[in-house]
This record gives sequence, structure tokens and C-alpha cells, in this order.
Amino acid sequence: MPLESNIRVIIPAHNEADAVAKVIHDVPKIVKEIIVVDNASSDATSEIAKKAGATVLFEPKKGYGHACLKGLHYVEQQDQTDIVVFLDGDYSDYPEELEQLVSPILNENIDFTLGCRTRALREQGAMQPQQIFGNWLATRLMKMFFNSKFTDLGPFRAIKYPVLQTLNMEDKTYGWTVEMQLKILKKKYTYVEIPVNYRNRIGVSKVSGTLKGSIFAGIKILTWIFKYSFK
Repeated sequence: MPLESNIRVIIPAHNEADAVAKVIHDVPKIVKEIIVVDNASSDATSEIAKKAGATVLFEPKKGYGHACLKGLHYVEQQDQTDIVVFLDGDYSDYPEELEQLVSPILNENIDFTLGCRTRALREQGAMQPQQIFGNWLATRLMKMFFNSKFTDLGPFRAIKYPVLQTLNMEDKTYGWTVEMQLKILKKKYTYVEIPVNYRNRIGVSKVSGTLKGSIFAGIKILTWIFKYSFK
């Protein structure tokens, strides 16, 4: 699987004008295409992303899952894609770590890799207390019900494109990440977590930055876990 030609990156972005160019510029050159999905932004996110060299799509329906699904629909219409990487547009992740994220897929035939935001590599304040607790609770339940080894629900992740196609992803909002991990577990695909650095995002989080967002995200995540626990 040639490293330099078959990786596409999907970046969902809502009002990330101050950060998106930094994200795009730090993505390694091995990537075939960077796709920014402008998710109903009211700022210059799309113009800046296009100027920085990304393919820009528009998704008017707000929701992380809506944006990711728009990106996947685009990928389906393109030529050969071996790996899809998901990366946030707020510059909290380190895009240059993409190479270590895809390495187990390329070199060990692993199906899915997750960038794990370990405490040792996490900048102080980069994750809010409700995020830390939510991750702990969700991954603890996943271990209980599915014997999962996941310790995080981080957005920075890579997956073989043929594997991703079999997951039939459907969540439109905050449940996208946990849905993907639950389906990886249910279908018994191989996976590993890769410790990654994590810093304070540029701007205010649309999820953890508001009480409403935190509560809604928590409900969606728990709903997916219990839904699959009794399937």
C-alpha cells in the first residue's frame, strides 16, 4: 500500500477561520487530499481553507456527523483511497503526527487506529473536566460490555477505507466517534491506540465549551453504547 498516494483527510469545521490554515499546513505531504467540510460556518473558514490548499465542501446541516458524512460521500466519488484520517479543525491535535497514526495500518495491517490523548501528552486545560469524565465513563462501559481496550474517544483517527465502508456510519451529531468505535468492536476489526499530543484549541469548543453541548454529547454517547450493548 503506497504511503504517498492513498490517504485522504477529512476535517469537519464550524467557524474555524483562526485555526484551519494551521491545521492544513501541518498535515504531512504524504496525504493525497485534504478535505475540509465547512459545517454552516458564519466566518471565513471555507475561503481560508481553500487558499491553504484544501478541497472545500459545504454542509449546511449543523452537526459533527453531518460534516463527516458529507466528506465520506465525496470520498466515495473519488479514485483510489486506502486510508481515511479524521482530524479536527481547531488545531488541538498535532496534524504532523498523522504518520505515526497510519503506520500500524500500513506496516502491521491494523484496521483502525485512534489518537489517544493521554494525560502525559495533554496540555493543561486542553480537555475540560466533563470531557475527561465522559471519556472515562464511556470507555469503562465499552470495556464492561464489549471487552474493549479503548481508553479515549479522540477525534484524531485513521481507518482503512474498505473497513470504513462496512461500518455504514449514520450518526449526525456528537455520537459519530463512539459509533465508529462500537462498530469496530462489534465487527471484530483490529485496532490500536496511539498516544498523541493534545493542546488547547484555538477558539471555543462547540461541545465541551457549553453546558448544552456537553449534556447532549453525553446523552448521544451513552445512547449508542446501550443501543449496541443489547443488540
